Amino acid sequence: MQDESGKAALGNPAVASATTAQNSLHLNGHNINKNGHNTTATPAPQPQFGSGAPSPAPSPVLVIPREQWGGKYEFLLSCVGYCVGLGNVWRFPYLCYRNGGGVFLIPYFIMLFVTGVPLFLMELSLGQYGAAGPITVWKCCPLLKGIGIGMLCVSCLVCLYYNVIIAWTFYYLASSLQSPLPWSCDAIANIGLCGNITTNSSAGRGLSPTERFWNERVLGVVNSEGLHDPGPVRWPLALCLLAAWIIIFLCMLKGIRSSGKVVYVTATFPYFVLIVLIIRGATLEGSLQGIAFYLTPDWSRLANAQVWNDAASQVFYSLGIGVGGLLSMASYNKFDNNVIRDTLIITGGNCCTSFFAGFAIFSILGHMAWKKGVPVGEVADTGPGLAFVAYPEALALLPGSVFWSIMFFLMLFMMGVDTLFGNMEGITTAVLDEFPHLRTNTLHKSLFLGTLCFCFYLMGLLLVTDGGIYWFTLIDSFSTSFGLIIITLFMCMGISFFYGVNQFCQDIIDMIRHCPPWCTKVLYYFKACWVFCTPFLLLLILIYIFIEMYNTSLHYGPYVYPRWGKALGVCIGATCCMQIPIWAIVALCKETGTLKDRFQKSIRPLNSWRVNLNSSTRVEQHMEPERVEAPFTVTLTDMDFTAMTWDAGSEA
Repeated sequence: MQDESGKAALGNPAVASATTAQNSLHLNGHNINKNGHNTTATPAPQPQFGSGAPSPAPSPVLVIPREQWGGKYEFLLSCVGYCVGLGNVWRFPYLCYRNGGGVFLIPYFIMLFVTGVPLFLMELSLGQYGAAGPITVWKCCPLLKGIGIGMLCVSCLVCLYYNVIIAWTFYYLASSLQSPLPWSCDAIANIGLCGNITTNSSAGRGLSPTERFWNERVLGVVNSEGLHDPGPVRWPLALCLLAAWIIIFLCMLKGIRSSGKVVYVTATFPYFVLIVLIIRGATLEGSLQGIAFYLTPDWSRLANAQVWNDAASQVFYSLGIGVGGLLSMASYNKFDNNVIRDTLIITGGNCCTSFFAGFAIFSILGHMAWKKGVPVGEVADTGPGLAFVAYPEALALLPGSVFWSIMFFLMLFMMGVDTLFGNMEGITTAVLDEFPHLRTNTLHKSLFLGTLCFCFYLMGLLLVTDGGIYWFTLIDSFSTSFGLIIITLFMCMGISFFYGVNQFCQDIIDMIRHCPPWCTKVLYYFKACWVFCTPFLLLLILIYIFIEMYNTSLHYGPYVYPRWGKALGVCIGATCCMQIPIWAIVALCKETGTLKDRFQKSIRPLNSWRVNLNSSTRVEQHMEPERVEAPFTVTLTDMDFTAMTWDAGSEA
């Protein structure tokens, strides 16, 4: 028996999605499954079925309102702060001079415009249109819910080790309050060490006081034999890590209302420091040597696949694509926010910041190379070694080194906190969307956030042991490696081919509403990238990563990771991307019919997907039909027909 008019109405805009959920009524022991569409029409009268006492009407489920950014600039600054992080300061300059200097900018910009910007827009649009976190937003295609789970796994791994970098920054910031700096040659403990430095670069670097401070006093790595020997916890670092998590907890305690205000300082202060460092670096002897090394192109490097892989990895690393932070922050936007304009502003600002930071860094490194009498390429290192070995050594050579050291590490702290805000927002938004009652209870929400931060702190203690740097490097190498590429590849293909790239572009136009002509034309470019260019390049990068991972060994300094350590890292990356097939199987099992029917049903959006709580006056013009054939289905027996009475005036 089917009631063709059994559609639920919106009624009160405050409960816009209350009638979109699948409700269950019970009539004389029989289940009545009611699936309704949201429309703005007047609700059709519903038939009343009774056997003895009439069945009670289903109580509406109140929709818990979501927070919104206090202003447009809070969202922009939060995204800029999230994207502009430590990778812009040490990773981009290092990759630039390692891969041919200025010629690295060519593959970098190609990867930025073909993969970075399109995927950035896709995440922002998906989060803003669905007004949901990384998991709940996949109501648009339930088959791909595992993408959101995978993003959550990546975010957890990034938060686990990223705050350790902030703890190191805290340690250096506290050490910078001493005069002279404890890693400078002016310190009493380093007088004998600096006296042994010769013109031999290898010997000099082997006796560098900055390396001794980093390896012995900060990391304690000299006391560990490798991955299997973590050793005891270094309690000074553990206290710095605890302080870092307390700051993150307090800044996020009130959600985006508090973190949105903090970014006014944390997102703008690093630019002030960079400008000051550029001005100061330009006045140093040998600075032009460093700038020339930074910009001189080596055209032969363009034929090297490693250059293109590094360019793609830097784009993903700096923009924060595929970890759920962008998607979560966009979910708190107003529905009619111009997401295309924001994408161009944020990605352009991030790219310019990376290029801008290179001048600040290499002018100082050029001065350091001039003073030590070595080539510029021998005074810089990769990874944490650049931020915590080469830069402190350069800062120690500057007049007023204590002031410049405090400013530099305060800048690193601000950058790290901003990036961690985005990653933590991805986790908290995903959980709060799955358990919306936490949003209404401030105490429970605070307890959840406190428990989350404390658990991350306990797990992070492994990374602040004597051998913690080995575990840090392992997680850093594999958490955002092939697993992240697979997640973004499935996200791009899922939206393009399952949800529909034309429908997705129409959703963007619906959000912008008064879409300028240039926005519509730009969408043609993004559509071509989402369907062809971006998946193709991501697939090539993925193949290269697997080949490189098989042929090369993982190492930190002279230490080469054992085979079981590398296998553990592969398992870490595989855990993130394996969520996609696992949850796809779950989605298929929840449906009925043949395998083809199950697949077709699981890729169709739920009715609640197009209900946007940020715009209660919006007319749902593109509503997809429900996945079941009839909006009102009743299973009855002969006894029900004999005992049933129809209310006068009701129509089937």
